[in-house]
Amino acid sequence: QVQLVESGGGLVQAGGSLRLSCAASGSISSMNAMGWYRQAPGKQREPVAVITSGGYATYGDSVKGRFTISRDNAKNTAYLQMSSLEPEDTAVYYCNAGALGSWYTGGMKYWGQGTQVTVSS
Repeated sequence: QVQLVESGGGLVQAGGSLRLSCAASGSISSMNAMGWYRQAPGKQREPVAVITSGGYATYGDSVKGRFTISRDNAKNTAYLQMSSLEPEDTAVYYCNAGALGSWYTGGMKYWGQGTQVTVSS
């Protein structure tokens, strides 16, 4: 069984940066991807970023050029470095894990509890 725990959320001013962490426990296959989704109040959840154990990464259109996902396979931890934050980035950020293809449709097998990111103007 896999458990995911996010941390690092908080309040930041527009233009600032935050770094989120997602610590995974349990059996993590080298075939699994780890990624992030987010959900703002009153909005549908949307994909943010995903990375494989081999380092392949892709991003949602709204965060390209501003966010960077990384992964420490030895620590079973994924990170999301968020820069140039905007009020529109305010959301609960959820870590997820599973097959890479599942990330694109929100069908990842495992999900964390989420961490709140609030960006003030």
